[in-house]
Amino acid sequence: MDLFADQEADHLFAAQPLAARMRPKKLSEFVGQQHILGEGKLLRRLIASGRVGSILLHGPPGTGKTTLAHLIASEQNSELITLNAISSGVKDVREVLAKARDRVSAGDPRPLLFIDEIHRFNKSQQDALLADVESGIISLIGATTSNPYFAVNAALISRSQLFGLEPVSVEDMRSLLKRAITDRECGLGNQNVTIDEDAIDYLSSASDGDARKALTALEVAVHSHENPKASITRDDVAESMTSRIAGYDATGDDHYDLASALIKSIRGSDVDASLYWLARMLEGGEDIRFLCRRLVILASEDIGNADPQALIIAVSAMQACEMIGLPEAQLTLSQTVAYLSLAPKSNATTSAISAARRDVRDRQVIPVPKMLRCGHYTGAEELGHGDGYKSAHNTEEGVAKLDYLGVDRRYYKPVERGFESELASRLQKIRDQLGRETE
Repeated sequence: MDLFADQEADHLFAAQPLAARMRPKKLSEFVGQQHILGEGKLLRRLIASGRVGSILLHGPPGTGKTTLAHLIASEQNSELITLNAISSGVKDVREVLAKARDRVSAGDPRPLLFIDEIHRFNKSQQDALLADVESGIISLIGATTSNPYFAVNAALISRSQLFGLEPVSVEDMRSLLKRAITDRECGLGNQNVTIDEDAIDYLSSASDGDARKALTALEVAVHSHENPKASITRDDVAESMTSRIAGYDATGDDHYDLASALIKSIRGSDVDASLYWLARMLEGGEDIRFLCRRLVILASEDIGNADPQALIIAVSAMQACEMIGLPEAQLTLSQTVAYLSLAPKSNATTSAISAARRDVRDRQVIPVPKMLRCGHYTGAEELGHGDGYKSAHNTEEGVAKLDYLGVDRRYYKPVERGFESELASRLQKIRDQLGRETE
């Protein structure tokens, strides 16, 4: 009976994809992540002490979050109970917690509960974990590709240690691929595979730190190779790779981080960096309406009157993209991003409206002077509305010397860049005509 069970286990193992077969069986075989697993690091110390409490592992796909959870359980000789947040509900969570409570009550060690994609749990599902996590009935290991501060309840974060996994380095990836090629027990060693060094180099860098993606592409290249005696080339593995950014989440961290990188690069006038981040978002399938809205906002927020043409171009781009769509809209977006990147920058108008609104909120409200109030209704004259008002059109220089606010406030402070430097000179001249003192 045991012989048949062993054979079945061997068959099931052989049927697994290469990425699953190459998962390390002990912590010393784990690739990368030395910033949290190196000698003396906190997670390494917790594992060695056997006192891993509740932890949240966050990082990009293929960095080893699931593998690490299994290794922690193995190192601690603890039972690992797994749930996937995509397919599990509150009922499943409560059933698991009830079983864990029974085992701990019977004197058994507390189990480890591994929840993959924990960010997929809603608030009530996450709240169901709190009591047993806090009481020590279970040790929770949650894994997420999202920023835990956005995706996980603050109460659960406060009860857990956070560990961020980084993309696997090129050197570590190269080492892993070479081991997969030669490993006879778990890898491709029995298939007498030969692969060009530049193919390994390409996979090591093009997989973007995702070990699962690299191993999957390698396996596809090997199994689809027409001539088993020929060496696998760079072109072979390149063809075997799926979209390099197929995992782009247009509603998650990628969306916000790349948008931030694009805006800050344009603000910093680095046109090449700006175009690269634009390309990343386009390749990932970002909504062009979102991109256009951000560019229109930036044209006013970061360029303003240093180049008034920037807003016109951004709005025109938004209208053009709406009409033509992708892929042609990429040309319009590229033109716009390049222009905005190289335009002179000023946030003077942004600062001005922020300061004015802050005054409205925090200081005594300034009443409208009577001379500026509406006088186009019966009885307005008796109230003195409009008394003393002079139209600027009736003056020689087009500026009527009046006090339009009633108090001295300075909000708009143009910079000496681009067209705004001309506005700065004009502003000073107008303030002189209005009889206002120079700051």
